[in-house]
Amino acid sequence: MRSGNTIPKSPNIRRLNVLVETPFQQFRCLLLLAVFLVIGTAACQKSPTALADPTKPQSAISISTQSDGISIKTPTAEFQLLPSGYLRGYLNVNGGELTIDDPQGKEASDPDYVMIDGKELRDFEIDIAHPKLSDASRRLGPLGKRIDLQGVSRSRPEIEKTVSVEFYDNFPSLALTTASYKNIGKTPAALETVVTQRHELNASLIDSAVRPFAMWSFHGSSEKWGKDNVVLISKDFSRANPMEQVMKGDPGTGGGIPVVAFWTAEMGEAIGHLETLPLTLAIPVHVDAGERVDASIELKPEQTLEPGEVYSTPVSFLSVFHGDFYEPLRMYSDALAAQGWKIPKPNSADYEANWCGWGYELKFTPAQMIGTIPKLQEMGLKWTTLDAGWFDIRGDWLPRAGLGVDGIKKIVDAFHAAGLRITLWWIPIVVEDGQGIDMLDNHTYKLADVVKEHPDWLMLDKDGKHARMTTGLAGLCPAVPEVQEYYRELTKRFISDWGFDGHKLDFAFTVPPCYNPKHHHKSPYDSTQAMGEIYKIIFQTTRALKPESVTQSCPCGTPPNMAWLPFIDQAVTGDPVGSAQVRQRIKMYKALLGPYAAVYGDHVELTKISGVNSNNEQDIGRDFASTVGVGGVLGTKFTWPDYGPKLKNVYLTTEKEALWKKWIAIYNQKMLSRGDFRDLYTYGYDVPEAYAVEKDGKMYYAFFSPVAASKWHGTIELRGLSPGKYRVTDYENGRELGTVDSDNPKLTTQFREHLLLEAAKE
Repeated sequence: MRSGNTIPKSPNIRRLNVLVETPFQQFRCLLLLAVFLVIGTAACQKSPTALADPTKPQSAISISTQSDGISIKTPTAEFQLLPSGYLRGYLNVNGGELTIDDPQGKEASDPDYVMIDGKELRDFEIDIAHPKLSDASRRLGPLGKRIDLQGVSRSRPEIEKTVSVEFYDNFPSLALTTASYKNIGKTPAALETVVTQRHELNASLIDSAVRPFAMWSFHGSSEKWGKDNVVLISKDFSRANPMEQVMKGDPGTGGGIPVVAFWTAEMGEAIGHLETLPLTLAIPVHVDAGERVDASIELKPEQTLEPGEVYSTPVSFLSVFHGDFYEPLRMYSDALAAQGWKIPKPNSADYEANWCGWGYELKFTPAQMIGTIPKLQEMGLKWTTLDAGWFDIRGDWLPRAGLGVDGIKKIVDAFHAAGLRITLWWIPIVVEDGQGIDMLDNHTYKLADVVKEHPDWLMLDKDGKHARMTTGLAGLCPAVPEVQEYYRELTKRFISDWGFDGHKLDFAFTVPPCYNPKHHHKSPYDSTQAMGEIYKIIFQTTRALKPESVTQSCPCGTPPNMAWLPFIDQAVTGDPVGSAQVRQRIKMYKALLGPYAAVYGDHVELTKISGVNSNNEQDIGRDFASTVGVGGVLGTKFTWPDYGPKLKNVYLTTEKEALWKKWIAIYNQKMLSRGDFRDLYTYGYDVPEAYAVEKDGKMYYAFFSPVAASKWHGTIELRGLSPGKYRVTDYENGRELGTVDSDNPKLTTQFREHLLLEAAKE
């Protein structure tokens, strides 16, 4: 605990009962009253919350001044504002305080600085001795406190900076910050780059035996298909973490969750932005020369500050926590919910295991799809997907030649007659404009009818050309009302006219800025921020037409986009590359969407891949445990009796059929996807890797060996048990493993690859 002088509270102002007998006495009393009121008012301005009604709830947050800055204490954490404006976070652990924040030097540690007229300004003098204190703005709840600090640049005194920090009782381990820059001079200033929420992190502060960069991390950016977003930091680590930016390349990505997190076994810190709309920015992370992890939020306003104008950064946050990436992502979601962000509740259909027709690939036939039905029924599968290859031109979304609407309806009717439900693969917003090459079958994109009829709906780039989205496609601007109506009618066609039961919305990345003058945007980023409106229309229209529908969005190989995240009812791990990504992404979505969220583990065949993203990719995975045991929704894309020419390994052989039947039966019996995901183990530090789900009064555990196919032996701990004794069963193999007591819930065992346990109270 650090000592400091408490900022004085305002005295209570009491009514003066004075008997006025002479003019002099009257004057003296009036003078005393005036002085008293002035003093009271001044004190009130220093600490306005002191005059709060004592009958109403009071904030548990305390603020005190110290020789080295300002200390803010909450029930679970402490934050320190340094003279530079750097915000340092501490986590309360067993009566002590832990931090990995390690700022070096005054100017180098400035968390908020700008590039103006080609020069970096890091020399702001913050008036830390005269903070302005007030109640928080109620962004995250009714109780909280706010600190405003002002300063100017020594080299450019005409640039004034105000730093605002808020703390909320509902989020005691979180601090919100904004920085604003005002041009108080007489000439314009070109604002090129703004950096905020910068932190220097050092794991050695927790454990002196490790190097400063020795920590695990989560990166929410959508940068590259298949790139890991949960990684152990290395000495030469560097990652740009762009958010809401269309990434060039094949297939092109972009979007993301604007959060990066870092953790050791004892505590962690996370930063990000907390606006409810998607923002184009970056959260770069790198290891500096001193081996510390440097992280910050970087924006490119590309605007000129005229005299008197102000630029304010988005609301960003610093959080401290114990555990791994689950904790800050859960906090992020809860904080957005406090601002009106609503996550839809899954329906029972969202938890059903799914078979996808992608095994037959682009040139599937109705006979192939319909011919698989008997095997689906035999397997106990109830939900299916008609994948890519059914359409002619992206944007128009009409059936290809030789299939037609009759062929589509024939497939849908056959599945419905067999008691199966079926969703449709497609991509919102994108459209073919006759330019570029289709990555799926290497043909030149055609010109969609919707482009011919409504060329003004297209997004344009700065040069007036068609702005490019994923796989080099053009896009209809989601901020245009007519475009929004177009997608409402498309949804009705798929659900009402053709009879589908939901959607697999693929290549769900982001939308580029739109410079089309005919759209009369207030900002080019109106298009980016309106992306969610299209997904909202699709989801809400579908739910209204078929309440027991399934709508999923797939951000192929990357984290999701927060723009559309509130407008799905089944998340998808999105083309995972191997088993580890399946497990990590299920945990990520359970944090973002809630512990009962329906998270589709995608095709089990993707748990092991050779020749990833190549023309010779072979999907040969069989790891059902990474979905079933972690609480995901099971999926597969096997072919039977025929199989596609490329992914031959997905054919359901006799040997595979027995394994598939076994796991689908386990999934349907346990349905752990509907259970309460419990965050009880820390990724990267608890060995073996472990997960827990509570369902129907029982606890279920999934343990995974550190190296695939390796044998693990040792002692495991069954955390989260309520008091009592429990019978432990290996439910995959039907083996009784004995009993454990909640007072010492440990078990010595061995396994290969994974171990799935059920703990039932005796």
